[in-house]
Amino acid sequence: MTDRPWLKSYDKEVPHSIDYPDFPLYALLEQAAEKFPDNPCTIFKGAVINYREMNELTDRLAAGLAKLGIKKGDRVGIFMPNSPQFVIAFFAILKIGGVVVGTNPLYTEREIVHQVNDAGMEFMVLMTNNYEKIKALQDQTSIRRIVATNIKETLPPITRLLFTLAKEKKAGFRVKLRDGDVWMQDLINMHEPGDRPKVDVSPDEVAIFQYSGGTTGVSKGAVAVHRGLVANTYQLGAWLHETVEGEEVMLLAIPLYHSYGMVAGMSAIVKLGSAMVLVPDPRDTKDVLDNLVKYKATSYPGVPAMYNAINSHPDVLSGKYDLSSIKLCSSGAAPLLKETKDRFEEMTGGKVNEGYGLSEAPVAAIVNPIGGEPRVGSIGLPLPDMDVRIVDLDDGVTDMPPGEVGELIMSGPILMQRYHNMPTETSNTLRDGWLYTGDIAYMDEDGYFYIVDRKKELIKPGGFQVWPREVEEVIQEHPKVMEVGVAGIPDAHSGEAVKAWIVLNEGETVSVEEIREFCKEKLAGYKVPKEVEFITELPKSTVQKVLRRELVRRHKEAVGQG
Repeated sequence: MTDRPWLKSYDKEVPHSIDYPDFPLYALLEQAAEKFPDNPCTIFKGAVINYREMNELTDRLAAGLAKLGIKKGDRVGIFMPNSPQFVIAFFAILKIGGVVVGTNPLYTEREIVHQVNDAGMEFMVLMTNNYEKIKALQDQTSIRRIVATNIKETLPPITRLLFTLAKEKKAGFRVKLRDGDVWMQDLINMHEPGDRPKVDVSPDEVAIFQYSGGTTGVSKGAVAVHRGLVANTYQLGAWLHETVEGEEVMLLAIPLYHSYGMVAGMSAIVKLGSAMVLVPDPRDTKDVLDNLVKYKATSYPGVPAMYNAINSHPDVLSGKYDLSSIKLCSSGAAPLLKETKDRFEEMTGGKVNEGYGLSEAPVAAIVNPIGGEPRVGSIGLPLPDMDVRIVDLDDGVTDMPPGEVGELIMSGPILMQRYHNMPTETSNTLRDGWLYTGDIAYMDEDGYFYIVDRKKELIKPGGFQVWPREVEEVIQEHPKVMEVGVAGIPDAHSGEAVKAWIVLNEGETVSVEEIREFCKEKLAGYKVPKEVEFITELPKSTVQKVLRRELVRRHKEAVGQG
């Protein structure tokens, strides 16, 4: 697409192309420590680590990890929620040329074993409440040594004492390490910043393995290099031109082990030399709200489910929380419904900017302009230096005209290098410099892109085409509905039928027929759900994306279809 129609819709402050620095990702932290040494880097339960301290801590841990035998190219797992220790471990690993593999601490045993062995992970840094879990699995994995840290190590003194007395043992944080395993704090205490070995880390070397959430099947490790992560951080910095260096406060509840939190959150805020307020559990809406207010957060990267949770929280509805400090939020990982966006913006006075990205191009590629027109339902415009095309669903090559749907493909400096250990998947996804996303979309005349749905999740009742998202958006408009997921289920008559799984607002009741009648007013008959099931919670991925395939699996299990 040589004319790049989206460029004419850019905010005037945003460049069409960027001159990216030629350095590894951890240089962002070193620069912030030099420019803003006394600025808070992390804020956690009241404890503050400034940028000078964070840079020194990561140097000291890097020295300790190198002493353990970790060398350039080694894959090192980080198995913990959002915490200062995650940030320390992340940059320390990169500083000695290691490869970070962020691992979801909520994973099941099967998922952990698969990811550890697929990555070839020999070292893991973890929080002590997960120590016994990993030790029980260790003989099934490639893990040789564990570096453990207790959550209390970064708590303020009084909070630490209270935690030790009341929660440490009960919550499973008090453990005795086995032979060969070491304490992260000991590694830090044993070394000085100057002990960090001088490892030449090229921008073209691997920085992370980002495993997909497995929403479309087996979890795949997308291999990303330093250069691509730095490029995306600079793209986002240029796009979000209203942010101010050294002055922002970002609340990070979105997981750092996922590329969204890692790049659009941690890397972006470190580049600004500003503060990140860390919340370990994104589902703990009260903790999120308390921290937003206490630290007057200016930004909050989230997903639609997190914004829905704030919108519907009783203390928010009663006016208990003053959220007026919020200026700019981002939403990704799943479609942001207009009602959710409007309600949040009305309550806070800030903006919620929807964007689009994926693990294979960590993390954002298309984002709505912050000064221009954020079009309803659009994921926005390609970031500087990104080329995006909509191609024919059948041949995968022919460009579709504006307004016509096809597969979204992209090219640019942020693409993954490959899938780890998956040459066939790699060649299917990366073709002639283009990343085939598997998402169905269209572009309008002005270069705004719109996601229709996942290519693999198209429902075909009686030969018709139904996109789950369209049905979800209609049902979400019902005043009694909090959340909804839609997918196709096997049907003897039409081959496949539309089914909706609905979570109602607290205390509400509604009949199946009422939902169907509501849909009939706004959808063609074949798009109206044939079945409706009311449930208490939708299954979601680690970044709160509704797992439609899991809904279908449960349905099949319930009706005896395997």
